[in-house]
Amino acid sequence: MVSGRGNEGDLAIQNDLVYSPGNRLSTVKITKAGVSRMTQFQVQKNDFRRTRLVETDDESVDVADGEIRVQVERFAFTANNITYATMGDRLGYWQFFKPDGQDADCWGLIPVWGFGRVVASGVADVPVGERLYGYFPPAHCMTMEPVGVRAERLIDGAAHRVELPAAYNSYSRVAQEPGYEPSMDDERMLLWPLHITSFCLWDVLQDADWYGARRVIIVSASSKTSIGLAYALHVDANAPAVLGVTAERNQSFVNRLGLYDRVASYDELLEIDASIPTAVVDMSGNGDVLGRLHRHLGENMVRCINVGLTHWEETGKSDGVIAERSEFFFAPSHIQKRYKDWGPEGFAEKTSAFLRDATLQSREWLKLTPISGLDEFAVVYPDVCAGRIAPDEGLIVAL
Repeated sequence: MVSGRGNEGDLAIQNDLVYSPGNRLSTVKITKAGVSRMTQFQVQKNDFRRTRLVETDDESVDVADGEIRVQVERFAFTANNITYATMGDRLGYWQFFKPDGQDADCWGLIPVWGFGRVVASGVADVPVGERLYGYFPPAHCMTMEPVGVRAERLIDGAAHRVELPAAYNSYSRVAQEPGYEPSMDDERMLLWPLHITSFCLWDVLQDADWYGARRVIIVSASSKTSIGLAYALHVDANAPAVLGVTAERNQSFVNRLGLYDRVASYDELLEIDASIPTAVVDMSGNGDVLGRLHRHLGENMVRCINVGLTHWEETGKSDGVIAERSEFFFAPSHIQKRYKDWGPEGFAEKTSAFLRDATLQSREWLKLTPISGLDEFAVVYPDVCAGRIAPDEGLIVAL
């Protein structure tokens, strides 16, 4: 079992463990025909600190024509997934996967990135045993309706997902990917969804000629998406200087990365040189921090790109934020734009080298923490919500 980490900012998080008759939590049953039992890790939509495990029976293991059933093998979980929960209604994250159990409309499944294996198939071109990488629920299995099946990927065309961002509905058929490396599976599901956002942020900044800035400030510099962006800027000879802002307890770690030109704590915001034209990339969503930084920089705060919510509990305190020079960044929208500009293959070509290089660089600092099953995940989940996961730690949940 995984114990709590640290003692900063503890939150009252309740876990309601809901089991099947007999009050037990069983692992998924796999037969030759497919999955006969599944468990879902659910969170309450209006208070995602409240959780429950719901186990359901599925006596019919067969799938209809045009469907496949996928057993989720393992997935990664980071603060980015908490952003999905925070923005679940606003950006449609609750629509991807349907929860089971009583009062299902009040509960949601936080999407996760991971690997799954096809255990039943009604699609001739998608055989049983094939492994897929992509967007899954924190559950033992899911049913998909593949469309647009190609050699290297397929799309889940289920009706409730059609209007959702295409980037989240696409699944890689990993065995058919050129250069696929199974040894990078854990880092891939942990970092690639974050580093795609990092790449897109770098792309936006350089495409805008840095908005005329001579410095980029990254707020919540210890987050994995921030580190990916810092890496992209670090290897770009044309990029401005990069200053990372982080909690004092994380300063030593962020400095050791060697990716930031300078690192400041939140208590040192007013010591930052305000005479330099600056683009701010905010991963925290902390309105108080942003307000102080915007007021301090004044006219030299040329652009603020709001990305994540690592400090989700501090949202709403935004006195001093310069709204007319701020924008909310949604990576799937930018990816869709670049799909039109470059084509999906062109986008993959431009991002693949960056994703690989950034992942290899992360091995210098990233520590993978294995979590066994959804019951153990339910124990460690409050630590993620409360920010008690160390910045160099990555959670890998195996089912």
